This record gives sequence, structure tokens and C-alpha cells, in this order.
Amino acid sequence: MKVVILCGGQGTRLREETEYRPKPLVDIGGRPILWHIMKLFAHYGMRDFILCLGYRGNMIKEYFLNYEAMNNDFTIRLGQEQTITHHQTHQEQDFRVTLADTGLDSMTGARVKRVERYIDSDLFCVTYGDGVSDVNLQDLIAFHKQHGRIATVTTVRPTSRFGVLDLDIESRVHSFAEKPQVDGWISAGFFIFDRRFLEYLSPETGCVLERTPLEQLARQGELMAYRHDGFFYAMDTYREYVYLNELWNSGQAPWAVWNNPNE
Repeated sequence: MKVVILCGGQGTRLREETEYRPKPLVDIGGRPILWHIMKLFAHYGMRDFILCLGYRGNMIKEYFLNYEAMNNDFTIRLGQEQTITHHQTHQEQDFRVTLADTGLDSMTGARVKRVERYIDSDLFCVTYGDGVSDVNLQDLIAFHKQHGRIATVTTVRPTSRFGVLDLDIESRVHSFAEKPQVDGWISAGFFIFDRRFLEYLSPETGCVLERTPLEQLARQGELMAYRHDGFFYAMDTYREYVYLNELWNSGQAPWAVWNNPNE
């Protein structure tokens, strides 16, 4: 199954890190967040990726072009008959990565439509290049196949950024919850689409995946939600960047299921 990852946004709310590099290349624990996302999919056997590039997309191309040299010891023979011999193998050995320029200012729907020619599977995944999760992708795909609709979106309960207090009319505090989960569900990405979904998209720059295409599917009863009660975190701001790095550096990164032999 092909995995489409949206990597083209400018990441303006994380300008401290994205001024000189695209957000998918911002590091968590010394590895780009894009690497972490791809490792999750690879853990569930999905290793065929299509990256929708935009802002500073050449840097993502360079990252993969140089991947072998930067992740292995190697011996290079200089001269007219230059050769390079790599001395180790890494766990990403069989990744297949298609890097496609989908435009600097294209919105999410347009980016997916513009890589249609590379999607040759009946089902395909789409997710964002800035969010990590421990979602069980095997269960997600099984859920999608079971209901038979065109689209599935992974949903999570949001967490309040602030402590929530329960007060009476005299302002006495009856309970205090530090950053609890709040009512309702939000999209975490990690979509599964039938190929029919591509008909809902336009290559025009302004086509937004999360607006007309998904709204139309919802009206037609063709959009289902997979409820994920585990970890999901999007890296939109510097505070979130710091938090994800703290989790990784402390050995408490829930999304790193490829490091857990019980997963």
C-alpha cells in the first residue's frame, strides 16, 4: 500500500526551526520527524512512500540522496573511476521513496491529486509530515476494509492546554484537572482512502483536502472515523518541538513502536 506524506507546508508557527529547513526535517532526537513517521508505517509493513514536496523541498531530496553516506561508514575511491563502498546496513534498507514537487503554494488536496500518477494501489494512506502517533495501522486498515466506505480518518480526543477547574457559585474549587482530555474528537490525519477519493480532488492550487472533498464525503456517508485512544501529537510550535524531544531523550516516546518488541 502506498503512503502519501504531505511535506510541503511552510511551518510558519515553528519559524524558529523552519526558517532554514522544511518542518518534516525538524529533528526529534537527532532524526527528522519525517523519519519517525516513516518508521511507524514501516513497522506495519508499509515501506512504499510518496512525499509531496513544496517549501524547501530540495532539502528533503538531498536528505534521501545522501541517506546512505550519512547513515553508514563508507570507503570512497577517488578519481575518474570513483566508487563508494558502504560498510553497514540500516533498517531502512528496503524503503522506496518517491519525491514529487507538488508546488510551493499548493494546498493539501492539490498536493495529493498531483501525485495521483504514482498511486497504483486500490487503497492508499495519507498523513501529515509533522505529527507522530502510536496508532495501530494494521487495525486502522482492517477497520477501513470492514466498513467499505471511501475514506477513513483517524480521530483522537484533544487535550486542553490548561488546567480545568470545577467551581461552584461561591467560587470554591470542587475539582482540578491538569490538562485533561476534553469532549469531542479531532482529526489526527492517518487517512485511508479508496482510489475513488482521487475523483473528489482537483490539481488546482486552492484544493484543500480537509474542506470540500472531506465535507462532501461526510454528506454522502462515505467518511468513517477510526477512534484512537492512544498517543498523538502534532509539532506545530516550538513548545511542542521541545516536548517531543524531551519525550524521546527520556526514552518515553510512545510513537516509537518499532523499538518495542511487544508491539
